[in-house]
Amino acid sequence: MVLRLLQKRLGQLSPTLRAQIESLTLDQIEALGEALLDFTGADDLSRWLQQNQS
Repeated sequence: MVLRLLQKRLGQLSPTLRAQIESLTLDQIEALGEALLDFTGADDLSRWLQQNQS
């Protein structure tokens, strides 16, 4: 669901971003689901992933 929301908001995701998202824990995915409401571009997603990946 989060992947679909991100694609709707940001457009097609790169395979690299997609792989990073698919490797997140359930808690991280839930946090990403909340954070994506504030994203305005793919840079926001990349920044979030850098700050929140284990």
